[in-house]
Amino acid sequence: MARRITSRRGVLITLAVALLAALAVLVLTFGGRPGPSTAQPPPDQPVAVTPESGAGDQDLLAAMPKSEPVSIDIPKIGAHSSLIPLGLNPDNTIQVPPVTTPLQAGWYTYAPTPGEIGPAVVLGHVDGNHQKGIFFRLKELAAGDRVSVARKDGTTAQFEVTKVHQVPKKDFESEGVYNDTADAELRLITCGGVFDRGAHNYVDNIVVYARLVRG
Repeated sequence: MARRITSRRGVLITLAVALLAALAVLVLTFGGRPGPSTAQPPPDQPVAVTPESGAGDQDLLAAMPKSEPVSIDIPKIGAHSSLIPLGLNPDNTIQVPPVTTPLQAGWYTYAPTPGEIGPAVVLGHVDGNHQKGIFFRLKELAAGDRVSVARKDGTTAQFEVTKVHQVPKKDFESEGVYNDTADAELRLITCGGVFDRGAHNYVDNIVVYARLVRG
């Protein structure tokens, strides 16, 4: 019996030695290859490249912190005005600056402040009190034009116009002017189109859409 046990031990020892030798071969053969986490993409696959800083204003900036706007400047149309706060009328329509001071623009306080994520809103008259208003030439803006809004914290939010729409007032709600946005944007609103003498108002709105490009 003792001889049989000794023979079995010899077999087991021989197998163990063989397994160790096989493992050594595997380690030598495959040990130097990189794992999946360090593998390089094959040559025919595009590799993502991080753009250099200062790539251009066409890239959207991170949103700015909340700060009340104090003035607006639109060089192309010669529009410069301080900004007064505007809330809601009793019928839940947005207030507008006094028509007796048509060169005064205002900002809607229930919207984000200019530079924050979302659509900031600035309103102004096209005319009033028998004179041109602050946004008399608003419809002349085009994609690429600049709008600057100075803020109470000392910063200036600079926007670039993306589009200009003239929309009937009856269809204004469907225009989505106040809808949430993923980036910091700006809306400039005034009256436009034909003047309805019976209603003492214009039949359309001019809406300028802009996005933050520098803060």
